[in-house]
Amino acid sequence: MQTWQLWLVPVLPLIGCTINGLLGRRFSHSVIKTIALGFPGASMVYAWYVALSAQLPYFENHGVWIRAGNFSAEYGFQLDQLSVLMMLIVTTIGSVIHVYAIGYMEHEGGYYRFFSYLNLFMFFMLTLVLADNYLLMFVGWEGVGLASYLLIGFFFLRDSAAAAGKKAFIVTGLATSRS
Repeated sequence: MQTWQLWLVPVLPLIGCTINGLLGRRFSHSVIKTIALGFPGASMVYAWYVALSAQLPYFENHGVWIRAGNFSAEYGFQLDQLSVLMMLIVTTIGSVIHVYAIGYMEHEGGYYRFFSYLNLFMFFMLTLVLADNYLLMFVGWEGVGLASYLLIGFFFLRDSAAAAGKKAFIVTGLATSRS
């Protein structure tokens, strides 16, 4: 049986997020674009490769996250028919959105920050759809809420954007607490 490194699918956009987030202020727009497109693009290519050649269902366990008495929560990723479909949708559409955003955001301030947030959104969305348990899925859901807040409120100097970002964060949090 083939062993996949499924953790690479969400981690690649996280690497792009980290590089642009920490160092992007020093980079030119062309370097930021390369990082912003390269890591999600690599994630998409690897996701398609895994989807076309993996035998389902596939589970990857990466260790114990929390241990308390007899309770232990492990973290890992899984692939089944639904998670494969969602992984392909998130990586493919996410990469297309990155391409569109390059032109759309070209003349805006905080270019590196925007792409860092966009990569962070992809990381959390992929964590959400590939999680093998509810606890990790919850982390992905809350992370998607955080990344949505950052993206919606990107133009935080505009009152409308700041208010919309707060509203999205509250609504996402309420949806979690009600379920």
